[in-house]
Amino acid sequence: MLKKRYLKSKPACQVTFYTACELDAENVALVGDFNEWNEAATPMKPLKDGRFKATVELPVDQRFQFRYLVDNSLWHNDWKADQYVPNPFSGDNSVVEV
Repeated sequence: MLKKRYLKSKPACQVTFYTACELDAENVALVGDFNEWNEAATPMKPLKDGRFKATVELPVDQRFQFRYLVDNSLWHNDWKADQYVPNPFSGDNSVVEV
């Protein structure tokens, strides 16, 4: 799930990414265009309800592909993303538009 908050002070949007509640994981990383697909750049914080979350600031009027890396080995999409695009590894990437 994505939650967007557009900033009045500059052309940017704070986007909070949430994994699905039913995700059973020890750790999750948010990986995408905005962090050059660096698997260690944006670790997500666990929530009491079993979800994970991370907030990033993104420039407006752009689209970014992303995925969740679960337990350093499983890739998951956000099924409430703005859209999906095929990736070169036989699957889809989630897309956030800001």
